[in-house]
Amino acid sequence: MATTLDVLLKEQRVFNPPKGLVEKSNIKQWMDKHGIGSYEELLEKSQDLDWYWDEVAKELEWFRPWSKVLEWAPPYAKWFVGGKFNITYNAVDRHMKTKNKDKIAYIWEGEPGDVRNITYAQLYEEVNRLANALKSLGVKRGDRVGIYLPMIPELPIAMLACAKMGAVHSVVFSGFSVKGLQDRINDAGAKILITCDETYRRGGIVPIKKNADEALENAPTVEKMIVVRRTGGNVAMKPGRDIWWGEITKTQPTEAKTEELDPEDLIYILYTSGTTGKPKGILHVHGGYAVATYWTLKTVFDLKDDDVWWCAADIGWVTGHSYIVYAPLMLGVTSVMYEGAPAFPEPDRWWEIIEKYNVSVFYTSPTSIRAHMRMGDEWPKKRNMSTLRLLGSVGEPINPEAWVWYYKNIGAERCPIMDTWWQTETGSFCISPLPITPLKPGSATKPLPGYSADVFDDRGNSLTNAGGSVVLLSPWPAMLRGIYKDPERYQNTYWGKYPAIYLTGDMGRKDEDGYFWVQGRADDILKVAGHRIGNSEIESALVSHAKVAEAAVIGKPHEVKGESIVAFVVTKQGIAADEALKKELKEHVSREIGKIARPDEILFVPDVPKTRSGKIMRRIIKAVAIGEVPGDISTLANPEAVEEIKRAK
Repeated sequence: MATTLDVLLKEQRVFNPPKGLVEKSNIKQWMDKHGIGSYEELLEKSQDLDWYWDEVAKELEWFRPWSKVLEWAPPYAKWFVGGKFNITYNAVDRHMKTKNKDKIAYIWEGEPGDVRNITYAQLYEEVNRLANALKSLGVKRGDRVGIYLPMIPELPIAMLACAKMGAVHSVVFSGFSVKGLQDRINDAGAKILITCDETYRRGGIVPIKKNADEALENAPTVEKMIVVRRTGGNVAMKPGRDIWWGEITKTQPTEAKTEELDPEDLIYILYTSGTTGKPKGILHVHGGYAVATYWTLKTVFDLKDDDVWWCAADIGWVTGHSYIVYAPLMLGVTSVMYEGAPAFPEPDRWWEIIEKYNVSVFYTSPTSIRAHMRMGDEWPKKRNMSTLRLLGSVGEPINPEAWVWYYKNIGAERCPIMDTWWQTETGSFCISPLPITPLKPGSATKPLPGYSADVFDDRGNSLTNAGGSVVLLSPWPAMLRGIYKDPERYQNTYWGKYPAIYLTGDMGRKDEDGYFWVQGRADDILKVAGHRIGNSEIESALVSHAKVAEAAVIGKPHEVKGESIVAFVVTKQGIAADEALKKELKEHVSREIGKIARPDEILFVPDVPKTRSGKIMRRIIKAVAIGEVPGDISTLANPEAVEEIKRAK
């Protein structure tokens, strides 16, 4: 018998947020303060960018107020012109004057089960010690500092210390290979590299410093390497270059100068993949980035003083920069930070952490949700997660079936899901619900207040209920300020197609209610017999079948159709992966989408390659499927899945 939830999903009806949540929400209180009576009125009034962002920015502390909110000379924006600001002052220093001083900033749990509770006061002292240590090594304002650390507390401490003194940090995800690390620190011209001895992953040891040592064999700008003791393993230390974190910081003063910076001063370079294969160094700055990340976290996830927030991402990606480090600390909330794999040693590790630390707001990726779906409903049922009040989704479009599983099994049908769309380049959420937004499973809903988006065809015409390019129509405070050392690429990649309009590189559609349905990257769009079909749309159809846990869809070159559709399917436990099921799934996709989307091939595999942040690596799957070299797979959470793809050919 169909449940109410199933009927709502089938009829594509909306989920209205609980009235109590709406009335108590941060955004509702802000609306009341400004005499705004409805969600639609809020979206309309916030298009006065000068007024809206001026009001928002006043919630942070400035050394000197701005004289002008925005200077826009496409494709370059300057926000809060004339002000003086520092993001670390707002994330750490200012809490020393309040009751937050003794509040826990991070509850950190290592994969083996070790725990550290770090208060804001302790964070302040550690940030200052490291800032002073960096100065003693000759680091100055504007210098680049490479950070190659796993999910340990020293990672946010290092970022905050750099920002405090006006240095620019460049965090490299600890899962990157030697070459990946080397390319990034060389492009940034890093003066210092901060790393650790080793880390834990799925019960094993990852040799972080060994990788760093190899990378520095051809990284001439790096003068010193600061090394954190994590496992205590025996690692080689190069005399004159390598310094233990504990030794260089222990004698440093616990007070350090906070630089008063221009809001447009760089805070970090973060490298993201590009279609050319060469990573793009995305630039973010102190002022606008701080304002937008602070405000979007406060309003989208409605964080209150007593909340325990857990963003289950890695700080090596933008999600962690914005919503594990900077925004939560600016809000003065308590965050959970976890070092290890999500299902180690048992599939309920995440749910155990939620229960143990009374997590109230939880944020993860659709791929992680689908992985937990595959493990079975019994694992979340083992844990009491009644403290949860809001859930979130990030990293890719969430298919409706995963949305409903998440809503039912993790949120107990009482926690609205904030499905956030944004990018490394945008710095903050752009299209997302608020706690007052009616939800449609699978849709990121509407642009947030202060943001403006549309879906365009190739000529720049606005589309409704038709697929096209997702674009942002006006500047926003956390927008990227360029690509490091490559202004031409910045212009061509993001602003070359539609003048003064930001091309996201994502495809999607906008429905008659103005809700956005993002389908994925433009280079993840299949072209079959002249039709454009989103990989994620076919994957969603496959996962909607009761026997399927996960799916990855790619296109293979086809001399007639342009591309043929190949689906790699992971079945639920106990399901026979046979020819009968292949036929059943092909017909299922035909019914769900249409015959044009019917897969030409279905190959059953035990898993599909994914990054540690949960994204399915279609590029790698496609390379293997068509006989090409997949390239660097060291960033994968499950590199063994590549071999499974090869065997499935």
